[in-house]
Amino acid sequence: MDILKSIIQQVENLKSQQNFDQAIKILEESIPKYNDDYRLYEEIADIYLYQGKMQKAQKAIDFALNINGESATGNYLKGFILLTKNKIEESIFFLEKSNKLMPNNSEVLRNLGWAYHLTGSTQRGISILKRALIISPEDRLITEDLAMALIGSGQIIAGNELLKKIGKEPIMI
Repeated sequence: MDILKSIIQQVENLKSQQNFDQAIKILEESIPKYNDDYRLYEEIADIYLYQGKMQKAQKAIDFALNINGESATGNYLKGFILLTKNKIEESIFFLEKSNKLMPNNSEVLRNLGWAYHLTGSTQRGISILKRALIISPEDRLITEDLAMALIGSGQIIAGNELLKKIGKEPIMI
């Protein structure tokens, strides 16, 4: 449906301008007409995440995944929410699924790598974070996560080099 693409593009534009109230208004007006389209719920979840409204984001993404459990974005957002709630093992399930549906997405890989690092699978996490950094070499969040994982694994010099690269102070251990 071209109308749905147009709505989502309009919402994306409003989000990029940080006009979240208007974006939510458009989504709320659209959902009664297109309540079977999971993408509208993903957009709402994304806005709520940006605003720090985790419960609302979780509710919206759960609704989206009930409509389409094979959405790469929906699985990523669910994994991200669970990761922020410190439900690491659960987050990995959704992040892995997202990675299978949408391979080589640096943001998915960053969160997946960090989650593995947090579970103690540090080498696996570092490997995934390195892959994310190859895809997006200028991404400061990936660089910092990789640096912290390296430092945590005892590779202090390598981690500190990455921190310096993004203008952060080295960590002395």
